[in-house]
Amino acid sequence: MAVEVGTKAPDFTLPNQDRAAVTLSGQLAQGPVVLAFFPGAFSGTCTSEACTLRDQAAELGTLSATVLGVSVDTFFALKAWRDAEKLGFPLLSDFNKEVIALYGVVNPDMIGLRNIAKRAIFVIDRGGVVRHREVLDDARNEPDYARIRQALAAL
Repeated sequence: MAVEVGTKAPDFTLPNQDRAAVTLSGQLAQGPVVLAFFPGAFSGTCTSEACTLRDQAAELGTLSATVLGVSVDTFFALKAWRDAEKLGFPLLSDFNKEVIALYGVVNPDMIGLRNIAKRAIFVIDRGGVVRHREVLDDARNEPDYARIRQALAAL
């Protein structure tokens, strides 16, 4: 079932790249969250998107937002990717594919890779309500970064 704008974002706990547990509700206690689902670490478009989010971190920070990246990669791969690209935000491993199912962003088959994350962005306010949702059917496309900033500015 897809998570829609105006609904409560499902809470979850996943290990980050350092194997530490990160809970969405714990992050929301600090402010809004940009939840970015990536199909796969080290792929071209995912790296471009992650680096764009990294480079916009200062602007997103002025909007009190925290970025959380989620993919079905292992935390080992996510650690290597985070280090290689100097990403300053947590990367969460949904290796068991539970959170991508909760959010309705499962890609059943992407060039032979089964049941990985679709490229998707959710802006979630401090109260846990989804204020922006963008789920891309073509993983070669990146999200609309201006709309992410607009959603955050409206909070």
